[in-house]
Amino acid sequence: MRLAIEQAYLVKGKTYPNPPVGAVIVDREGRVVGVGGTEPAGGDHAEIVALRKAGGLAAGGIAVVTLEPCNHYGKTPPCVNALIEARLSAVVYAVTDPNGIAGGGAGRLQAAGLQVQAGALAHQVAAGPLREWLHKQRTGLPHVTWKYATSIDGRSAAADGTSQWITSEAARLDVHRRRAGADAIVVGTGTVLADDPALTARLADGSLADRQPLRVVVGMRDIPPEAKVLNDESRTMVIRTHDPMEVIKAVSDRTDVLLEGGPTLAGAFLRAGAVNRILAYVAPMLLGGPITAVGDLGVPTIARALRWQFDGIDRAGPDLVLSLVPG
Repeated sequence: MRLAIEQAYLVKGKTYPNPPVGAVIVDREGRVVGVGGTEPAGGDHAEIVALRKAGGLAAGGIAVVTLEPCNHYGKTPPCVNALIEARLSAVVYAVTDPNGIAGGGAGRLQAAGLQVQAGALAHQVAAGPLREWLHKQRTGLPHVTWKYATSIDGRSAAADGTSQWITSEAARLDVHRRRAGADAIVVGTGTVLADDPALTARLADGSLADRQPLRVVVGMRDIPPEAKVLNDESRTMVIRTHDPMEVIKAVSDRTDVLLEGGPTLAGAFLRAGAVNRILAYVAPMLLGGPITAVGDLGVPTIARALRWQFDGIDRAGPDLVLSLVPG
Protein backbone atom coordinates (compact mmCIF):
# COMPACT_ATOMS: atom_id res chain seq x y z
CA MET A 1 0.00 0.00 0.00
CA ARG A 2 2.87 2.40 0.66
CA LEU A 3 4.04 1.81 -2.91
CA ALA A 4 0.49 2.46 -4.14
CA ILE A 5 0.45 5.72 -2.14
CA GLU A 6 3.72 6.74 -3.81
CA GLN A 7 2.12 6.13 -7.20
CA ALA A 8 -0.87 8.25 -6.20
CA TYR A 9 1.40 11.15 -5.24
CA LEU A 10 3.23 10.87 -8.57
CA VAL A 11 0.01 11.53 -10.50
CA LYS A 12 -1.49 14.05 -8.07
CA GLY A 13 -2.52 17.16 -9.97
CA LYS A 14 -2.63 15.35 -13.32
CA THR A 15 -5.90 13.44 -13.02
CA TYR A 16 -8.52 16.19 -12.55
CA PRO A 17 -11.47 15.71 -12.23
CA ASN A 18 -10.69 12.07 -11.37
CA PRO A 19 -8.99 11.24 -8.05
CA PRO A 20 -5.24 10.54 -7.96
CA VAL A 21 -5.16 6.82 -7.26
CA GLY A 22 -2.25 4.38 -7.04
CA ALA A 23 -2.38 0.62 -7.58
CA VAL A 24 0.04 -2.30 -7.19
CA ILE A 25 -0.33 -5.88 -8.42
CA VAL A 26 1.40 -8.60 -6.39
CA ASP A 27 1.66 -12.09 -7.93
CA ARG A 28 0.87 -15.33 -6.12
CA GLU A 29 4.52 -15.51 -4.96
CA GLY A 30 4.33 -12.10 -3.31
CA ARG A 31 6.36 -10.25 -5.93
CA VAL A 32 5.37 -6.82 -7.26
CA VAL A 33 4.63 -7.32 -10.95
CA GLY A 34 2.74 -4.14 -11.83
CA VAL A 35 2.38 -0.59 -10.51
CA GLY A 36 0.42 2.34 -11.84
CA GLY A 37 -1.33 5.61 -11.19
CA THR A 38 -4.46 7.15 -12.68
CA GLU A 39 -3.87 8.65 -16.12
CA PRO A 40 -5.22 12.10 -17.14
CA ALA A 41 -8.99 12.36 -17.59
CA GLY A 42 -10.18 9.98 -20.28
CA GLY A 43 -7.21 7.66 -19.76
CA ASP A 44 -6.98 4.44 -17.78
CA HIS A 45 -7.47 4.26 -14.04
CA ALA A 46 -4.65 3.11 -11.78
CA GLU A 47 -5.82 -0.53 -11.59
CA ILE A 48 -5.87 -0.85 -15.38
CA VAL A 49 -2.37 0.62 -15.71
CA ALA A 50 -1.01 -1.79 -13.09
CA LEU A 51 -2.82 -4.80 -14.61
CA ARG A 52 -1.48 -3.95 -18.05
CA LYS A 53 2.07 -4.02 -16.70
CA ALA A 54 1.47 -7.25 -14.78
CA GLY A 55 -0.08 -9.14 -17.69
CA GLY A 56 -0.71 -12.82 -17.00
CA LEU A 57 1.28 -12.66 -13.77
CA ALA A 58 -1.75 -11.06 -12.10
CA ALA A 59 -3.69 -14.37 -12.07
CA GLY A 60 -4.00 -15.63 -8.50
CA GLY A 61 -2.38 -12.47 -7.17
CA ILE A 62 -3.54 -9.46 -5.17
CA ALA A 63 -4.41 -5.92 -6.25
CA VAL A 64 -3.60 -3.20 -3.71
CA VAL A 65 -5.35 0.11 -4.44
CA THR A 66 -5.61 3.41 -2.57
CA LEU A 67 -9.33 3.83 -3.44
CA GLU A 68 -12.10 1.25 -3.76
CA PRO A 69 -12.20 0.15 -7.44
CA CYS A 70 -14.94 1.90 -9.40
CA ASN A 71 -18.11 0.12 -10.41
CA HIS A 72 -19.56 2.30 -13.16
CA TYR A 73 -19.19 3.18 -16.81
CA GLY A 74 -17.77 6.67 -17.26
CA LYS A 75 -15.20 7.55 -19.89
CA THR A 76 -13.75 4.10 -19.19
CA PRO A 77 -15.36 0.77 -18.18
CA PRO A 78 -15.61 -0.23 -14.49
CA CYS A 79 -12.26 -1.21 -12.98
CA VAL A 80 -13.94 -4.09 -11.15
CA ASN A 81 -14.56 -5.79 -14.50
CA ALA A 82 -10.85 -5.81 -15.33
CA LEU A 83 -9.91 -7.04 -11.85
CA ILE A 84 -12.36 -9.93 -12.11
CA GLU A 85 -11.23 -10.82 -15.62
CA ALA A 86 -7.59 -10.85 -14.48
CA ARG A 87 -8.51 -13.77 -12.14
CA LEU A 88 -7.03 -12.14 -9.06
CA SER A 89 -7.53 -13.85 -5.73
CA ALA A 90 -7.97 -10.69 -3.63
CA VAL A 91 -8.22 -6.91 -3.64
CA VAL A 92 -7.00 -4.69 -0.79
CA TYR A 93 -7.92 -1.01 -0.76
CA ALA A 94 -7.50 1.89 1.62
CA VAL A 95 -10.51 4.21 1.29
CA THR A 96 -14.10 3.38 0.41
CA ASP A 97 -15.38 5.36 -2.57
CA PRO A 98 -17.93 7.91 -1.25
CA ASN A 99 -19.31 8.54 -4.73
CA GLY A 100 -22.78 7.02 -4.97
CA ILE A 101 -22.40 6.46 -8.71
CA ALA A 102 -18.92 4.92 -8.77
CA GLY A 103 -19.12 3.09 -5.43
CA GLY A 104 -20.09 -0.51 -4.77
CA GLY A 105 -16.97 -2.04 -6.28
CA ALA A 106 -16.20 -4.11 -3.19
CA GLY A 107 -19.57 -5.84 -3.35
CA ARG A 108 -19.12 -6.69 -7.02
CA LEU A 109 -15.69 -8.16 -6.34
CA GLN A 110 -16.94 -10.27 -3.42
CA ALA A 111 -19.85 -11.52 -5.48
CA ALA A 112 -17.34 -12.68 -8.09
CA GLY A 113 -15.46 -14.70 -5.46
CA LEU A 114 -12.54 -12.38 -4.70
CA GLN A 115 -11.46 -11.70 -1.14
CA VAL A 116 -11.74 -8.02 -0.31
CA GLN A 117 -10.08 -6.07 2.51
CA ALA A 118 -10.81 -2.41 3.17
CA GLY A 119 -9.06 0.19 5.30
CA ALA A 120 -5.36 -0.61 4.75
CA LEU A 121 -3.41 2.57 5.64
CA ALA A 122 -6.67 4.46 5.19
CA HIS A 123 -5.57 7.49 7.23
CA GLN A 124 -2.36 7.94 5.23
CA VAL A 125 -4.37 7.94 2.02
CA ALA A 126 -7.26 10.10 3.27
CA ALA A 127 -4.86 12.69 4.73
CA GLY A 128 -2.48 12.33 1.80
CA PRO A 129 -3.10 12.07 -1.94
CA LEU A 130 -6.91 11.85 -1.63
CA ARG A 131 -7.32 14.65 0.94
CA GLU A 132 -8.64 17.29 -1.46
CA TRP A 133 -10.72 14.93 -3.61
CA LEU A 134 -12.46 13.41 -0.59
CA HIS A 135 -13.26 16.91 0.71
CA LYS A 136 -14.83 17.79 -2.64
CA GLN A 137 -16.88 14.58 -2.57
CA ARG A 138 -18.14 15.32 0.95
CA THR A 139 -18.91 19.03 0.57
CA GLY A 140 -19.17 19.78 -3.13
CA LEU A 141 -16.66 22.59 -2.55
CA PRO A 142 -12.97 22.87 -3.42
CA HIS A 143 -10.44 22.17 -0.69
CA VAL A 144 -8.58 25.36 0.29
CA THR A 145 -5.05 25.26 1.71
CA TRP A 146 -3.61 28.49 3.07
CA LYS A 147 0.11 28.36 2.36
CA TYR A 148 2.48 30.96 3.78
CA ALA A 149 6.11 31.48 4.77
CA THR A 150 7.10 33.05 8.06
CA SER A 151 9.93 33.62 10.50
CA ILE A 152 9.70 31.84 13.83
CA ASP A 153 8.23 35.01 15.34
CA GLY A 154 5.39 34.97 12.83
CA ARG A 155 6.59 37.73 10.48
CA SER A 156 5.98 37.42 6.74
CA ALA A 157 8.33 40.27 5.85
CA ALA A 158 10.88 42.59 7.41
CA ALA A 159 9.90 46.06 8.60
CA ASP A 160 10.83 47.56 5.21
CA GLY A 161 8.54 45.09 3.40
CA THR A 162 11.25 42.82 1.99
CA SER A 163 10.32 39.15 2.06
CA GLN A 164 12.62 37.42 -0.45
CA TRP A 165 13.69 35.08 0.81
CA ILE A 166 12.41 34.11 4.24
CA THR A 167 12.56 30.41 3.53
CA SER A 168 15.22 28.27 1.90
CA GLU A 169 15.58 27.09 -1.68
CA ALA A 170 14.44 23.63 -0.55
CA ALA A 171 11.22 25.12 0.82
CA ARG A 172 10.63 27.09 -2.36
CA LEU A 173 11.08 23.94 -4.45
CA ASP A 174 8.56 22.19 -2.24
CA VAL A 175 6.09 25.03 -2.82
CA HIS A 176 6.52 24.74 -6.59
CA ARG A 177 5.91 21.00 -6.33
CA ARG A 178 2.67 21.68 -4.49
CA ARG A 179 1.68 24.34 -7.01
CA ALA A 180 2.14 21.86 -9.84
CA GLY A 181 -0.36 19.57 -8.12
CA ALA A 182 -2.94 22.29 -7.41
CA ASP A 183 -5.86 23.35 -9.56
CA ALA A 184 -5.75 27.06 -8.66
CA ILE A 185 -3.69 29.63 -6.74
CA VAL A 186 -5.48 32.56 -5.11
CA VAL A 187 -3.83 35.89 -4.20
CA GLY A 188 -5.04 39.41 -3.58
CA THR A 189 -4.37 42.47 -5.71
CA GLY A 190 -2.15 43.77 -2.89
CA THR A 191 0.25 40.86 -3.34
CA VAL A 192 0.33 41.39 -7.11
CA LEU A 193 1.03 45.12 -6.75
CA ALA A 194 3.68 44.66 -4.04
CA ASP A 195 5.56 41.58 -5.26
CA ASP A 196 4.59 41.09 -8.95
CA PRO A 197 4.61 37.27 -8.62
CA ALA A 198 4.24 35.01 -11.65
CA LEU A 199 2.37 32.38 -9.58
CA THR A 200 3.63 29.56 -11.76
CA ALA A 201 4.92 26.10 -10.91
CA ARG A 202 8.56 25.64 -11.82
CA LEU A 203 11.05 22.79 -11.81
CA ALA A 204 14.42 22.82 -10.05
CA ASP A 205 16.14 24.19 -13.19
CA GLY A 206 13.71 27.12 -13.35
CA SER A 207 11.71 25.86 -16.30
CA LEU A 208 7.93 25.69 -16.21
CA ALA A 209 6.30 22.49 -14.96
CA ASP A 210 4.16 20.65 -17.50
CA ARG A 211 0.97 21.51 -15.64
CA GLN A 212 0.16 24.99 -14.40
CA PRO A 213 -2.63 25.95 -11.97
CA LEU A 214 -5.21 28.61 -12.72
CA ARG A 215 -4.09 31.96 -11.26
CA VAL A 216 -6.84 33.80 -9.40
CA VAL A 217 -6.44 37.46 -8.38
CA VAL A 218 -8.96 38.81 -5.87
CA GLY A 219 -9.73 42.44 -5.04
CA MET A 220 -11.09 45.74 -6.26
CA ARG A 221 -7.87 47.44 -7.33
CA ASP A 222 -6.67 47.39 -10.93
CA ILE A 223 -3.48 45.52 -11.74
CA PRO A 224 -1.14 46.73 -14.50
CA PRO A 225 -1.32 44.92 -17.85
CA GLU A 226 2.40 44.15 -17.63
CA ALA A 227 2.00 42.25 -14.33
CA LYS A 228 3.62 38.82 -14.48
CA VAL A 229 0.41 37.20 -13.30
CA LEU A 230 -1.13 38.20 -16.64
CA ASN A 231 1.55 36.63 -18.82
CA ASP A 232 0.88 33.65 -21.06
CA GLU A 233 2.56 31.07 -18.81
CA SER A 234 -0.83 30.09 -17.39
CA ARG A 235 -4.44 31.22 -17.37
CA THR A 236 -5.58 33.97 -15.00
CA MET A 237 -8.97 34.85 -13.49
CA VAL A 238 -9.52 38.28 -11.92
CA ILE A 239 -12.42 38.45 -9.45
CA ARG A 240 -13.67 41.86 -8.31
CA THR A 241 -14.66 40.98 -4.77
CA HIS A 242 -13.52 40.88 -1.16
CA ASP A 243 -15.90 38.03 -0.28
CA PRO A 244 -14.11 34.68 0.18
CA MET A 245 -17.30 32.74 -0.53
CA GLU A 246 -17.64 34.47 -3.91
CA VAL A 247 -14.11 33.33 -4.66
CA ILE A 248 -14.95 29.76 -3.63
CA LYS A 249 -17.99 29.84 -5.88
CA ALA A 250 -15.93 31.13 -8.81
CA VAL A 251 -13.53 28.18 -8.54
CA SER A 252 -16.14 25.61 -7.50
CA ASP A 253 -15.30 23.40 -10.48
CA ARG A 254 -11.81 22.94 -9.02
CA THR A 255 -10.71 20.49 -6.33
CA ASP A 256 -7.36 21.64 -4.89
CA VAL A 257 -6.96 25.38 -4.27
CA LEU A 258 -3.92 27.10 -2.76
CA LEU A 259 -4.43 30.40 -0.98
CA GLU A 260 -1.17 32.35 -1.19
CA GLY A 261 -2.37 35.86 -0.50
CA GLY A 262 -1.06 38.29 2.07
CA PRO A 263 -2.29 38.87 5.63
CA THR A 264 -5.48 40.71 4.65
CA LEU A 265 -6.76 38.03 2.27
CA ALA A 266 -5.70 35.23 4.62
CA GLY A 267 -7.55 36.91 7.49
CA ALA A 268 -10.70 37.23 5.41
CA PHE A 269 -10.67 33.54 4.42
CA LEU A 270 -10.02 32.45 8.00
CA ARG A 271 -12.80 34.64 9.39
CA ALA A 272 -15.17 33.15 6.81
CA GLY A 273 -14.21 29.60 7.77
CA ALA A 274 -13.07 29.04 4.19
CA VAL A 275 -9.67 27.47 4.98
CA ASN A 276 -9.51 23.67 5.24
CA ARG A 277 -5.79 23.30 5.84
CA ILE A 278 -2.82 25.45 6.78
CA LEU A 279 0.67 24.84 5.43
CA ALA A 280 3.17 27.02 7.29
CA TYR A 281 6.79 27.14 6.09
CA VAL A 282 8.68 28.36 9.14
CA ALA A 283 12.26 29.59 8.81
CA PRO A 284 14.74 29.66 11.73
CA MET A 285 15.09 33.44 11.77
CA LEU A 286 13.76 36.41 13.74
CA LEU A 287 12.47 39.53 12.00
CA GLY A 288 10.35 41.44 14.49
CA GLY A 289 8.48 44.43 13.13
CA PRO A 290 4.82 44.96 12.26
CA ILE A 291 4.27 42.73 9.21
CA THR A 292 2.60 39.55 10.40
CA ALA A 293 1.52 36.53 8.40
CA VAL A 294 -2.19 37.11 8.98
CA GLY A 295 -4.33 40.15 9.59
CA ASP A 296 -7.34 40.70 11.81
CA LEU A 297 -9.20 37.51 12.68
CA GLY A 298 -11.87 39.09 14.82
CA VAL A 299 -10.50 37.41 17.95
CA PRO A 300 -11.14 39.72 20.94
CA THR A 301 -9.85 37.35 23.63
CA ILE A 302 -7.86 34.13 23.98
CA ALA A 303 -11.08 32.24 24.68
CA ARG A 304 -12.23 33.06 21.14
CA ALA A 305 -9.04 31.93 19.43
CA LEU A 306 -9.35 29.92 16.22
CA ARG A 307 -8.19 26.47 17.27
CA TRP A 308 -6.23 24.23 14.87
CA GLN A 309 -4.41 20.95 15.34
CA PHE A 310 -1.24 19.57 13.78
CA ASP A 311 -1.59 16.72 11.35
CA GLY A 312 1.96 16.72 10.07
CA ILE A 313 5.41 18.20 10.60
CA ASP A 314 8.08 17.90 7.89
CA ARG A 315 11.42 19.46 6.98
CA ALA A 316 12.38 21.36 3.85
CA GLY A 317 16.08 22.07 4.16
CA PRO A 318 16.54 24.13 7.35
CA ASP A 319 12.86 25.04 7.49
CA LEU A 320 9.89 23.34 9.11
CA VAL A 321 6.69 22.62 7.16
CA LEU A 322 3.72 22.55 9.53
CA SER A 323 0.41 21.10 8.38
CA LEU A 324 -2.68 21.97 10.42
CA VAL A 325 -6.39 21.23 10.18
CA PRO A 326 -9.30 22.78 12.11
CA GLY A 327 -9.39 21.64 15.71
